[in-house]
Amino acid sequence: MTDPWVALAADTDPGERIGQLRRAHEVFTTAGRLERPVRPVVGESWRRSARARVSPDGAALVELGPDDLGPYRDGHPLASAMPVIRELMGAYATDGEHLLAVCDAHGRLMWVEGAAVTRRAADRMNFVEGARWAETAAGTNAPGTAIAVDRPVQVFAAEHFLRPVQQWTCAAAPLHDPHTGRVLGAVDITGGDRLAHPHSLAFVQAVARAAESHLALLAPAPACGNMRLSALGRDEALLVAEGRRIRLGRRHSEILVALARRPEGIGGDELLVELYEDESVTPVTLRAELSRLRRLLGPDLLLSRPYRLSAPVDADFDTVARRLASGAVAAALGAYPGPLLPASRSPSVVRLRHRLQEQLRAALIARGDPGLLADWVYSPWGEDDLPAWRALASAAPASRRPALLARVRTLDAEQR
Repeated sequence: MTDPWVALAADTDPGERIGQLRRAHEVFTTAGRLERPVRPVVGESWRRSARARVSPDGAALVELGPDDLGPYRDGHPLASAMPVIRELMGAYATDGEHLLAVCDAHGRLMWVEGAAVTRRAADRMNFVEGARWAETAAGTNAPGTAIAVDRPVQVFAAEHFLRPVQQWTCAAAPLHDPHTGRVLGAVDITGGDRLAHPHSLAFVQAVARAAESHLALLAPAPACGNMRLSALGRDEALLVAEGRRIRLGRRHSEILVALARRPEGIGGDELLVELYEDESVTPVTLRAELSRLRRLLGPDLLLSRPYRLSAPVDADFDTVARRLASGAVAAALGAYPGPLLPASRSPSVVRLRHRLQEQLRAALIARGDPGLLADWVYSPWGEDDLPAWRALASAAPASRRPALLARVRTLDAEQR
């Protein structure tokens, strides 16, 4: 197979492959061992599913009921892209064999559309609006895995981690904010074995690109003189300035975060302390980094004496902090795709990362909203957060508490 993201090679017999995958799935779920012909993308997803303690005989949970679903998706950025998605995928949604689905960045299905008979069949595995299909909640599946790896992916039959889902095949592609690159969700086609074809993967990716282009037309990039910095949930920040999208290296990302927080400017000696945990780093090293950054940005954006940016920066971490300060906890969580530059060890970044994460976490626990708490604990950064799991177990409906309390007991034992 030339493309590891395509589920089946042209000369592969689907029935034979399903049998092989079921045997491999049984070996993995009983012995933890990966065997051929499991693709690397699927094997890695199975491992993530196992680490998240997803039961292979479990089911996705519905987290947004009818009263919450409508307002949530009406206010979601992807609502504006649905007309384009429906226009391009309408044939799939009405052919009686497939479903069109769009989820948010947390893997919650906001729209599931298709013929009534197909939707009823999908209802049996909880592939319904409001259900969470993130990998951490529902194991390997196309929309959840596309979000986890941030690229289009097919999941064929027994490649699904949940056994009740293994009669289905799906193809999904992530949807991004066209200006910041932040993942907004994913678009998915779910149906039978025939979806395990390169055309379905290419098609769903094309739909995603068309939807992103539509969003870009509705919300143009910042005008000249304005800057937008995205540094949450990514190791390399993205700067949008003067109509350009500039992807920054790790050290330059740290510098931009420091400068965005100090619009009045900062001296070289102070910036050196902010950036480097190694006290042996010399001012010459910092000046060399700033010189390279100036060549990347242009002389008009990065000024010196003191070092500063030439225009205010709309930084995503500031957006989260402002929303928290105003009490808009749900909006703050919606703007938080992950920790600030998670791989950075720069002292100023580490301090800001921890402070922002702790403030958001504390606000969620104090609010006690089960949907918001679920968003947190089912994320990679919240999956081992024992106080948050306890808060969710206390706030969740009675039917969900046994499973949540089991997770609390497991984490409590592990963290002693």
